Amino acid sequence: MAAVSVQVPPTDDIMASSTPFSPLAQSMVDERQSSIAAAATPAESLATVTTSVPRKRNVFDMFRLDGRVAVITGGARGLGYSMAEGLCAAGLSGIAILDLQTDLGEQACDQLHSEYGVSARFYRLDVRDEVAVQDAMDSVVRDLGRIDILVLSAGVADIVHAEDYSPAKFRRVIDINLNGSFVCAQAAGKHMIAAGRGGSVIFVGSMSGSIVNWPNPQSAYNASKAGVIHLMKSLSAEWAKYRIRCNSISPGYMDTPLNTTYEEAYFHEWKSRTPMNRLGQPEELAGCALWLASDASSYTTGSDILIDGGYTVL
Repeated sequence: MAAVSVQVPPTDDIMASSTPFSPLAQSMVDERQSSIAAAATPAESLATVTTSVPRKRNVFDMFRLDGRVAVITGGARGLGYSMAEGLCAAGLSGIAILDLQTDLGEQACDQLHSEYGVSARFYRLDVRDEVAVQDAMDSVVRDLGRIDILVLSAGVADIVHAEDYSPAKFRRVIDINLNGSFVCAQAAGKHMIAAGRGGSVIFVGSMSGSIVNWPNPQSAYNASKAGVIHLMKSLSAEWAKYRIRCNSISPGYMDTPLNTTYEEAYFHEWKSRTPMNRLGQPEELAGCALWLASDASSYTTGSDILIDGGYTVL
């Protein structure tokens, strides 16, 4: 085959030239243009394209909550307040305490502001009142700018034998623990969805939602917490598309004011049935709450986390 001699015009003129090329000539022009373009590409640009090394992130930074706002129901004391402290220590810009106990709620906010420098607001609230709940969530957004984290800690418990349980008293436990959790999650969730930033909703369940802790008769409480856990799972599926994660913390027997109102005899039974042989301290939930509230748990949703000293493994 005879050799073909092709005069290649300057690079800038190749695409603009109206002179037709034979197929073979055109292929040689194209090859030449490619080699010229490659020669002009800086080596560092090639390295950027051909290598992909993700930047390492300090794991402790993933627990930071800087710029975020949390809402804690039942946060005036006990488990709710301990979890509020844990979140504030990680750099929250604002926190809202929603509770029925005005004096304790205002004291909690003063303490959080004094110790952590966080903007803290108290809103008196009965979680059973859906109109008041919506107004409270609207007020949080107006006063603190946003809602990123919701911790649903408001709850009550009765120790009453089933045959003696009045329907009204049974309904009260369900209404506060289960219905109240839904009403608050729904109201805060609407703001999270509208803002488009995602969020974290942390339900406070109980090991009583998975097992029947004996010997205390508490059918309403057990049923309510089983409902809370499954409500959490249901919302986690529905709201994943909005990047709203829903999880629950299920404590075992904790040393709280709520539990100290019961007969001393129960304490001995509770401790003896717990492998760690003690009640939990409220602050022992704070680390889990922080993990669930932060980016450290960004791929976790629909999970119920038991913190019970080993009670449920027996």
